[in-house]
Amino acid sequence: MQAPRIAAVLIGRNEGARLVAALAAIPHEVRPVVYVDSGSTDGSVAAAQAAGARVVRLDMSRPFTAARARNEGFAALASDRPDYVQFIDGDCALAPGWIETARDFLVEHPNAAVACGRRRERFPEASVYNRLCDEEWNTPVGEARACGGDALMRADAFAAVGGFNPGLIAGEEPELCVRLRAAGWKIHRLDAEMTLHDAAMTRFGQWWKRMRRSGHAYAEGAALHGSPPERHFVTETRRALLWGAAIPLAALIGTALTPWALLILLLWPLQILRLAPRLGLSRAAFLTIGKMPEALGVAEYWLRRIAGRRAGLIEYK
Repeated sequence: MQAPRIAAVLIGRNEGARLVAALAAIPHEVRPVVYVDSGSTDGSVAAAQAAGARVVRLDMSRPFTAARARNEGFAALASDRPDYVQFIDGDCALAPGWIETARDFLVEHPNAAVACGRRRERFPEASVYNRLCDEEWNTPVGEARACGGDALMRADAFAAVGGFNPGLIAGEEPELCVRLRAAGWKIHRLDAEMTLHDAAMTRFGQWWKRMRRSGHAYAEGAALHGSPPERHFVTETRRALLWGAAIPLAALIGTALTPWALLILLLWPLQILRLAPRLGLSRAAFLTIGKMPEALGVAEYWLRRIAGRRAGLIEYK
């Protein structure tokens, strides 16, 4: 039996040394490597070419999304489509042995469209925000509902459902997985190291923007696939609106009647204490506080949709 052919699609913009590390970590048997550049000015294109990658330069006169970049990278493989494609973000580097592990799993499980593993933060000790990312990446092992931006995908399954939705500014991976599962495919999270990621978050404002982006993704995902039986991101959207908008607004409006209305805000520390035994105090606190920027992201999505305006990127780097 002939070994499956594996290619890689790497996307990035001004990733510098992170891109060089990402390219160097791709095994030699993974070919071709397509690098999709979105307007870099730091020599990324030259670095990718020097590493032997095919380079696709996005037309930046059109709205940019990571989903669009990945789709154009996949399209560059059309003349000789591989069996599997490893998608990688430019701020990540593949772990040794991942490709072999994920390839063998997909070979042994023909109903699986996606294999993903453990993404880790490269510098979790650099900030509380990096540490939160590292904990976020630690998803349960086994059959999953979604993957992230790094994953090995079956090329035919990806093509059959139309790839990523290029209009989404965030949450494109879970949305793709909704359509894959609807078509009968499975998503699996393997108990294996997959990538090292460099969030490079050192400021509260970066974390706030990232949570806003999550809220936007929840709202748009629920608008697309929120009806039964999927109910995609419906629960996440409702939690954001309850904890990030309804509770503070109720306290603020209630003070017009009585100052005791501020006691409503005690629900936040109570929620933190409820979550702390399972998540740890720090993560519980940030997840609860993070509902405020998530609620802002939900509101931004709906305000733009009502106004008929396209959403712009919400970048935290």
